[in-house]
Amino acid sequence: MGRSFESVRMGVKEVSSRWLKASRALRKDDQIYGQMVAQMAKKHSSEAFYALDDPLEAAVFSVLVEMMKRRAEEDKLQKDKTA
Repeated sequence: MGRSFESVRMGVKEVSSRWLKASRALRKDDQIYGQMVAQMAKKHSSEAFYALDDPLEAAVFSVLVEMMKRRAEEDKLQKDKTA
């Protein structure tokens, strides 16, 4: 018997694929950012699988975690430059 419902990981993969496809509709100089968001969506899908049951929520959670990590890295670099 096959699965009758989609796993969160599979759902995040689908969401990410749709976001990647949608990024092609962006202006040429914005396409890279759409691609980055699509990649970020998949980055934590395995971890989110344990706590979240909605693929879109898991994808957004993953993107937000990655954005916060990048922001923290930028803040650290800025702090190191001023020190």
